[in-house]
Amino acid sequence: MPIALLPDRAVVTVSGEDATSFLQGVVTCNVETLDPGEARLGALLTPQGKILFDFLVARAADGFQLDVAADQAPGLAKRLGLYRLRAKVTITLDPTLGVAAAWDGAETAATVTRLHDGRLRGMGERLIFPLGAFSADATEADYHAHRIAHGIPEGGRDFPWSDAFPHEALMDQLGGVDFRKGCYVGQEVVSRMQHRGTARTRIVPLVAVDGGALEPGAEITSGPRGLGTVGSVAGRRGLGTLRLDRLADALAAGETLRAGRTLIGVEKPAFATFAFPEVVPAG
Repeated sequence: MPIALLPDRAVVTVSGEDATSFLQGVVTCNVETLDPGEARLGALLTPQGKILFDFLVARAADGFQLDVAADQAPGLAKRLGLYRLRAKVTITLDPTLGVAAAWDGAETAATVTRLHDGRLRGMGERLIFPLGAFSADATEADYHAHRIAHGIPEGGRDFPWSDAFPHEALMDQLGGVDFRKGCYVGQEVVSRMQHRGTARTRIVPLVAVDGGALEPGAEITSGPRGLGTVGSVAGRRGLGTLRLDRLADALAAGETLRAGRTLIGVEKPAFATFAFPEVVPAG
């Protein structure tokens, strides 16, 4: 019943009487419908619809807690502050709180806030806690192997900030975008991609074949075609950003897929509803 501390994550709080309406107007997910025990995927976008910050957002006593990459937390707090205007909210990077992940069930101290990970049932729970509240029995690497096995991308590891659309990062598949709520920053571009079905690039699971190794950043090719790039890796498995139209062409031509020099197979995420070329997983 593993619990892994995630020192690469931090908590930004948004509190005050206008916290709900403020966040609802700037982030991709719906915070008005957020269940008290849920950590929901969301993002703050550029006006052009690209992901500046991705995070998990949860309700707190006087607002919300945003579980975000630690090296991005100061920037997220600053950017949210730019949108505050006259809203009655306080935005704070809380250095007293830590983040952990638990899966397959796990016992924790009473001071720990337990939240089910709203991206996918198999991901388990997110834990927000006062630093030093408990110890872990799994490593950060164990968590990322768990995440990769479920096909869940993470900003900074699987896609660069300011250079990927929510559809490319599977946010439309994992509850990170609400297409029925009102406007938010970048909403027009994201809605257009949804209604026109123009997302050709997706992050998908990869598996190395015949004892080969995957390397983060390796180019994914098929014959002369460049298909995409490897993101995060755990053992023989990884995630890669792929042009699905080019993948379909490569498969139709009977070409093999490689990441660098490593022969690979490509899989459709189990949760995905988007069209995907017919692929037989390798290995």
